[in-house]
Amino acid sequence: MFARYGRPPFPLVPLVLDHNLRNTRQIAEVFSPLAPMRMYARGGDGPEVTFIPCSAEDAVDVADDQIDPLIDAGWRPEDIMLLTTHTRHPEQVALQESLGQEGYWATFWDADLVFYGHVLGCKGLERRVTVLCVNDTQLRERARERLYVGLSRATDKLIVVGDPELIREAGGPEVANRLGI
Repeated sequence: MFARYGRPPFPLVPLVLDHNLRNTRQIAEVFSPLAPMRMYARGGDGPEVTFIPCSAEDAVDVADDQIDPLIDAGWRPEDIMLLTTHTRHPEQVALQESLGQEGYWATFWDADLVFYGHVLGCKGLERRVTVLCVNDTQLRERARERLYVGLSRATDKLIVVGDPELIREAGGPEVANRLGI
């Protein structure tokens, strides 16, 4: 096990990952200003990213309202995840309390369930569809990183819900413009 920050105690070959194959071009172009280096979007075409403006206080409810229409449009529950940037979604809290951490994480692989998580717990994970719920009421520590991780988890379709001004503050004018804010 390595320390969270720093270097491992032995030499590793550095790999530069500058070709994005995970996300559609439309998704990658939204978050590319947040990437630590220039990335080339190679993931193909997909639908435009959807942005739904609302207050931080309403963000969880507005994000929840996106799930049924996605399923009605043909997306399977196993294709969808809803991620929050601040407080955890009530469904995540309930699953963690009833199933424990191990049981909660097992729900990520359940084909019958939409996955509910927090962006900081979902680094490296992906789903075909992500509903990103920016439920912060103020700019917080690591806000830029949280936004980057949340925007980059969807492979095919991304819906972003939240306060336009907070997203502009966290992601900068280029991300805001790409979301149509």
